[in-house]
Formats: sequence, structure tokens, C-alpha cells
Amino acid sequence: MINARWDRLVLASAIGALSLAGTSGVALAQGHGKGKGQDQQQDDQNQQQDQKKKKQADKQQQQADKQQQRQQQQAQQQAAQQDRQHQQEAVQQERQHQREQAQQAQQSAQQDRQRQRQQAVEAQQSAQRDRQRQHQEVISAQQAAQSQRQQERHQQQATEAQRIHDQQAAEAAHVDTRLANRQARLSEARQQELINEQQQRTARYAVLLQERQQRAEQLAADLRAQKRLNQYQFQQAYVSRLREQQRYVEQARYYNYNQDPYFYSAPNYRYSYSGRSYETNQYGVDSLRQALNSGYEEGYQAGQADRQDGWRADYRNSYAYQDANYGYNGMYVNQTDYNYYFRQGFQRGYQDGYNSRSQYGQLVNGKYQLLTGLLSTLLNLTTLR
Repeated sequence: MINARWDRLVLASAIGALSLAGTSGVALAQGHGKGKGQDQQQDDQNQQQDQKKKKQADKQQQQADKQQQRQQQQAQQQAAQQDRQHQQEAVQQERQHQREQAQQAQQSAQQDRQRQRQQAVEAQQSAQRDRQRQHQEVISAQQAAQSQRQQERHQQQATEAQRIHDQQAAEAAHVDTRLANRQARLSEARQQELINEQQQRTARYAVLLQERQQRAEQLAADLRAQKRLNQYQFQQAYVSRLREQQRYVEQARYYNYNQDPYFYSAPNYRYSYSGRSYETNQYGVDSLRQALNSGYEEGYQAGQADRQDGWRADYRNSYAYQDANYGYNGMYVNQTDYNYYFRQGFQRGYQDGYNSRSQYGQLVNGKYQLLTGLLSTLLNLTTLR
């Protein structure tokens, strides 16, 4: 466009110069007065030529402008076409990018679905394995329980058979002992001496029982404050049994000692503990055997109570172990002897009760008793005759 304006300006300057030249020629011809007609004709011709040149120049200028316009239009068309191409390419690239993104999203979703399906399959397999393992554990537990019950039945049968055998042997031995006692009778002086000792021992024991009951009631209150409810109930039951013993001991002053075979039967057994030995007859042995069994039963119940209360195992902390008088009526043996054997049974009963087992004893006719073999071992009796 700028070039077209410049071409028109040059052409106009040329025409102006030609016009001035023609005018000067005319003035010169007039001034000299020569060749007026010729010059006029020449001027006309020049003027026509100039006009032709002007028209030709205008035509050329118009053609140049048209050419310029066509070139500009072509350039614009080319630019527009390039823009369209660029836009099409951008749109295609954007569509391609979107297709790639959609494809990636689809692949990612497919992978997620596959992973979820795999996880679901693994979870089902794991759950199935767990169910199979639990089922197997239940079966194993049932088999173990059944085997345990069978063993317990066999053990009970064997124990019952042993108990019957031991009972029969003990009854036979007791009969033999009584027969031997009838043959070995103490003198009347020795009988009276034993009766006097027994009366004094019973009187002291009655006073001691009353003191022990008061101490037991205080300890029961402490157990209740500690929220050891099962041990508290056991302690209350133990106190009740001590009260029953006290009533029995208080009636001992009306006891007919002369009719009791213990006081005229000679000793036929020896027992020992803590480096010392003592002699007694069958009635004294029965009292010591009762001490062991009573201790075992009280210990078993005390152990159960501590376990149910979630308390640590400690049989020495039990008042029943410290007192060790349950089942003792003051007769036949010294209190210290009874206490010793009671604690021997209590210790073992507590361990069985706390651990819910039957290592040292068994349940016979609703009562916990030491095993017969262990009972004999603990008594460690020696026959005198």
C-alpha cells in the first residue's frame, strides 16, 4: 500500500515537470515570435502525449494497485489458511490429547477394577482359609476336650478303684489296730494323766478359738474393702465353721473321757516332722489324717477364690492357712501337730485350686481330699508293733 502511494507521487511530479516545460516553450515562442503555429501544434501533441502517458501511468498505477491488492489478498488468504491450519492442528492435538487422557483414564480404571477384583478374590481366599483354620481349631479343641474327658474318666475310675482298695485296706488295718489296742491297754494312772492333759488342752483351745474368730472377722472386713469378694465369702464361711467348732469345744466339759478308747489304748504309731518324733494310737493318726484332708479342701477353695478375684497366688496370705485350726476339736493330738499337717494339706490344695487342676488331690463324695499315696507320704508313719 505504501509503495502504491509512492508510485503515484513520482508520477505526479513527472507530469508537473512536463507541464512546466510545455509552458516555458510556449512563452519562449511568443517572446521571439517564431514558429507560432508549429509550436502550438507541437504543444498539442505533447499535451496529448502527456495525457496518454498520464492515462497510461494511471492505468499502470491502477494495475499495480490491483496487483498489490491481489498480493495482499493472497497474503491474507495464505495467513488465514495458515491460521486455520494452525487452529485445526491445535484442535487435532487437543483432541488427540483428550483421547490419550481418556484412554489413560480408561486403562487406569480398568487396572483399578482388576486390582479390586484381585483384592476381593484374595480377601475371599483369606476368609475361607480363616474359616477352615477356625473350623480345624474347633475340631482339634473338641477332640482334645474329648480326649481330656476320656482321660479324666479313666483317671476317676482308676482313682475310685484305688480309693476303694485303700478304704478296704484302711478298714482292715483299723480293725486290726482296735484288736491290738484291746490287747495293749494303758494303766489307769496313765489314762487319768492323758485325760487331765486333754481337759487342759481343750480349755486353752476354747479361749484361742474365740480370739481367732475376732481376728478372722477383722480380716474379712479388709477383704471386702479390697473388693476381693470371692475371698471375702470364703473367709466368712471359714469364720462360721470356727463358730461351730467353738460350740463343740464348749460342750467338751460334759465329755465322758472314760468311755473313749483313745485314753486307754497304747500308742502303736510314730510320726515325725521338723526333726522331732511323736507317738500316738489309731485315733491320733485319724486326727492327723483329718488335718491333711481338711487343709487340702480349705486350700483348694481359697485358691479358687483368689483366682476368681484376679489376685496373685499366695497361700501364706490366707487367714485359713495362718489359723490352721479348722476341723480340730482339741482332741487326741496337740494343736501344733494338727496345725502343721493342716498347712501341709492347705498348701497343696491352694495350688490345685488356683490352677484348676488335680495334681495333689481329688473330689470324693463332694469333698476335696488328698491322694491316698500322698497322704501316706506326708504322714510318714512308723508302726511300733
